[in-house]
Amino acid sequence: MDSELAHLSAQRVLRQRNALALATLTLAVLALGSVSLAFTRDREVILEPVARSPLVVSSAGVSKEYLEMVTRDVAQLVLNRSPETLDYWMNGILALTDEEARGPLKRDLMKVVSEQQGSQITQFFTIDWLRTDPEALTSEVGGVLHTVAGSKDVSAEHRVFRFTWRYNGLSLRLAGFGMVEKAAPETEASAS
Repeated sequence: MDSELAHLSAQRVLRQRNALALATLTLAVLALGSVSLAFTRDREVILEPVARSPLVVSSAGVSKEYLEMVTRDVAQLVLNRSPETLDYWMNGILALTDEEARGPLKRDLMKVVSEQQGSQITQFFTIDWLRTDPEALTSEVGGVLHTVAGSKDVSAEHRVFRFTWRYNGLSLRLAGFGMVEKAAPETEASAS
């Protein structure tokens, strides 16, 4: 009798173990399927700022409109500075910068901060055109760069600045920026 009870008890434990193994296997397959679906499905975030049309950022890339608006805002941050706002200016730029470009860019920004700190030189930029290339993740901004010393307007020159970007996942980050040098004019001898 004891062996029969032991056998029935062993059979019950065996059925419970098999049911638990089947449930575990089913949950594992469902978890793997969910993870696989999450990594292969395109992700989108729809941003609705005050704009002509909704802006879309997806895992496939950034839209031309989104890159244009980000470039406009970053250009205003990067190209407008005064001695009173240098810390905010540098920290704002670094917060938008890609991790790989942050070190060299911080070094360059620190030079500007050390040169301009304690001076009366203010710089502001008025945009007159903007061009973006979402495929190459570059953008260019043209406009007048004004330099003011104290209350006197020292210079107002038309300049073009190029911004390069990195896009990873759903994150657009600044990779670098700088002034575009004017191309040397062709001489008559080289033109013929």
